[in-house]
Amino acid sequence: MERLEDVVLFVRTAALGSFSGAAREADLAPSRVSAAIQRLERELGMRLFARSTRSLRLTQEGAQYLPFAQSIVDTLREAREHLERQAGELTGTLQVAAPSDLGRNLLLTWLEEFRREHPALGVRLLLSDQVSDVFRDPVDVAIRYGQMEDASFIAMPLAPDNRRVLVASACYLSRHGRPQAIEELSRHHCLVYQLQGRPHDSWHFESDGRRHRVEVEGALLSDDADVVRRWAIAGQGIAYKSWIDVSDDVAAGRLEVVLPGYAGEPVPLHLVCPHRKQFTPVVQALHRLLKTKCAALPLPSGTLARSA
Repeated sequence: MERLEDVVLFVRTAALGSFSGAAREADLAPSRVSAAIQRLERELGMRLFARSTRSLRLTQEGAQYLPFAQSIVDTLREAREHLERQAGELTGTLQVAAPSDLGRNLLLTWLEEFRREHPALGVRLLLSDQVSDVFRDPVDVAIRYGQMEDASFIAMPLAPDNRRVLVASACYLSRHGRPQAIEELSRHHCLVYQLQGRPHDSWHFESDGRRHRVEVEGALLSDDADVVRRWAIAGQGIAYKSWIDVSDDVAAGRLEVVLPGYAGEPVPLHLVCPHRKQFTPVVQALHRLLKTKCAALPLPSGTLARSA
């Protein structure tokens, strides 16, 4: 009879497309995963994967077996969640992917509080500004900025009114002057963020019902949003940041809002999971906490706050 552990490893190997990926997720040696798949194949009397040195793909029999195996895994998870609800205690391991700046400067503290409330729960936090594929990457949920146009996953709002804002340090503004109009940004040192190889150097704004776009330049560019924020604090230039990422810095006086009469691009924050079945009690509890924390953040003053 098939071992449940082997069935689970088969499902994750099929989802991730590699023994090594499933092994990392389960904290096992790749040889253990390979042995589990071979054992399952012997029990079933069929090949589940076609293997080569370059690829791993499901055979026809493997593709037919996968939905039944997935159903077994889903049933086990639902049973565990039912028992957890009855016991009132959250257990297991929650894997969360989040942007670098938000993760380091806010989410770390929020997750510490979450763990104090649920000490039997483990958390794996994966920080990267690269967009996580919640269907293939080993994560349960992802925290994402931006408009969620893909209807293939579930996006639950955390901060739907969040926008970008221009910020700089008092040191930079005293040396280079405070811009009085959006067009003056082209004459300033702007700190450029790069995502997926593309510099984010076209900045968009709204003011008095009009849309504005300005092309910016700067000597400093990074694909890590937290680095851009730190450069701004160090007086290296003007940054165009999510308000959530810099609200604490503005409150503490490390940064100042520049041109508050111009509303930056909307960047709503969401908690994303692949489908409704993964909106588990753990994810529901995390969603409640994060939504409460985001709602408690101060709003920027001036026209920007009214526009957001």
